[in-house]
Amino acid sequence: MALLFPTLAVLASTASAPISEQQEVEKIEVKGVRSRLIESGALKDDISKTELLSEDYIKNTQSSSLADAIKNAIGIRVSNECAMCGAKRIMINGLKGEHTNVLVDGIPMHTMISGFYGMDSVAAAGIGRIEIARGAGASLTTPEAIGGTVNLVTSDPSEEKVELDIAAGSNGYRLVSGMATGISEDGRTKAILIGQYDNKDQFDGDKNGVSENPALTNQSLTLSLSHDIDYSNNIRVRLNQTQSEVFGGPVLGDTATSVSATLASVNLGEADSLFEGNDVRNRYVGNAWETAEWVKTDREEASISWLHEVSSRLNVTSSLAYVDHTQDSFYESTDYYAEDTMFYTSIRFNYDLNDKHLLTFGIDQRKEEMRSASAALEGTENYVSDSFDYDTTGLYIQDTWLPNEYFEASAAIRLDQIKADFVDPSKPGVEIDKTIISPRVDMRYFHNETLTSRLSFGQGYRAPLSFFESDHGILDSGKGFLVEVNQPERSKSATYSLSYEKETLTVTASAAHSKVDHLATLSENEEGTPLLTQLAETAAVTAIDISANYQVNDDLTIYAIAEQYHYDDTFKASFGIAPIEKRATISSDLHFKGWEIISSATWVASRDLTEYGYEGFNDTQAQLAKPTTAESYITVDMKVSKAMSETFTLYFGASNLFDYNQAEDMGSPLMFDAEGGYDVVYIHGPLRGRMVYAGLTYEF
Repeated sequence: MALLFPTLAVLASTASAPISEQQEVEKIEVKGVRSRLIESGALKDDISKTELLSEDYIKNTQSSSLADAIKNAIGIRVSNECAMCGAKRIMINGLKGEHTNVLVDGIPMHTMISGFYGMDSVAAAGIGRIEIARGAGASLTTPEAIGGTVNLVTSDPSEEKVELDIAAGSNGYRLVSGMATGISEDGRTKAILIGQYDNKDQFDGDKNGVSENPALTNQSLTLSLSHDIDYSNNIRVRLNQTQSEVFGGPVLGDTATSVSATLASVNLGEADSLFEGNDVRNRYVGNAWETAEWVKTDREEASISWLHEVSSRLNVTSSLAYVDHTQDSFYESTDYYAEDTMFYTSIRFNYDLNDKHLLTFGIDQRKEEMRSASAALEGTENYVSDSFDYDTTGLYIQDTWLPNEYFEASAAIRLDQIKADFVDPSKPGVEIDKTIISPRVDMRYFHNETLTSRLSFGQGYRAPLSFFESDHGILDSGKGFLVEVNQPERSKSATYSLSYEKETLTVTASAAHSKVDHLATLSENEEGTPLLTQLAETAAVTAIDISANYQVNDDLTIYAIAEQYHYDDTFKASFGIAPIEKRATISSDLHFKGWEIISSATWVASRDLTEYGYEGFNDTQAQLAKPTTAESYITVDMKVSKAMSETFTLYFGASNLFDYNQAEDMGSPLMFDAEGGYDVVYIHGPLRGRMVYAGLTYEF
């Protein structure tokens, strides 16, 4: 440990591999006790189709956050829900962002609110791999993830070292990250300290003084410890502290002088008009506050996990986790403050019944409390706070059956008692108090040495609990807002995949169909007050995709992905932002005389925006209608790196190389409605243009 602790002090003071669809998920966070049990099969998780994004893939895509890392992964769409605050949602298999659950080392660590503003602040530094499991009930511990789960696995240190990554570029891009690892002399104790700072300035594609993508600043510090107490016991501890600040709307240094001055400009009242000629395509002339959005979040995470091997056939993992997520925000004169805390406990057993059956069973409990306040809204007649209490207790059991060397199946069932209670005085009683059964079946069949089939069926649930989950409803909150929710969302899903794997070629085709009952949506009542409610009809989506990896030779590998999503009319009606319907990506990894060149091109098909309820105008008089067809487009990313030595690498590159962005090439995401109301959600294309960067990595 001699190297570790001086290195930790330094970091604290300064504060590509392909997507593999064939690999089975194995929980390998530390060596010693955990790795021994994994190698023996005693910690086998499941056999469902899972995509893996490696640490090299994350670095090769120049990802600074979770949202960056997975935005082009198969079956994933990172949806930008607002041109001002840049809120991002992770959609899996075509379902909505609130249907995705993010885990850290297999433990649910993200609360309801952090799923809206947290994805851009999760640092990419220190992530060893990302596991994406698609479908309802894809994880035994998160049945409410009816779209699927994203599991972030912390890097596993194999040696003592320090890694630094420093980069800078256009649009104010800055990245400084460091990771220090230490291992005790006997190998029983391992520690990792990870720090990251990253920044991007506002992007204003049409140069009218209003940004289409906000400024974003993050800083994060994580400490992970693992200790083998003895031959049969391992303790793992993880601590994280993250701060994030987002500012969008009036461009700093142009139509705004500072964040604080912008928030204070509310005292100026409303300007006569927001844009020259009352047209969003023209110069912004309103007061800074009238289009400003500012969100500051502070997040603390702590978790501890104890793995105990009772015998060669039985082991148990006990976990505790705590999350505190605080948000202070300003939306065009409306303030909103929320604190969301969550406690999670679980105990999980793996029992090797015999050579054909492995039983996994356990119990978990989640308690979440969110309290919100808004000084601007508390005097509004139709104001209902979205504060809530959410408690779940679940029991589960899974049998993994291996009748022969060709076939493997697992059958699982969860029993959950859930309570969801909006605690505003105007909402007496408990809105949701249900006992829910959620089954899931996964099967894998090896047809021969090259062909493998996977088939999964599952059910799940989710309690709709916040306006932020359904839409950016706070923007309309001058009229207050109301809640009418009394049922959990219930889903059913089926997924099939066929994989072909040879030495140089891997191809996987898959199809998934999901149905959701009681889908939450944001509407309004007769007085125009925003209303969180639920759809009476069942919503459905079908996702079809195919991916291929081809190693041309030792120096060149080509990857290709094609995806298509079909939404029924009910699902389309629930979206605030039109989702992608067809997408194709082709990328390559070329090694040439010591250089590595990573390139990727992504095509998105055109869409009929009227099917998603789009209607808007560029002017307040509702004479200049906005386009109702989203044009198809292509974006290109490229990164070039050169290893100068075994420890020192230089790199440069560009994301969105040809600078294709909605405001400049497709039309502004800003709009007026038919009554002349201003909004910022006419989104159907890339909201950030080209970013050129250069950097270095150093390891010692």
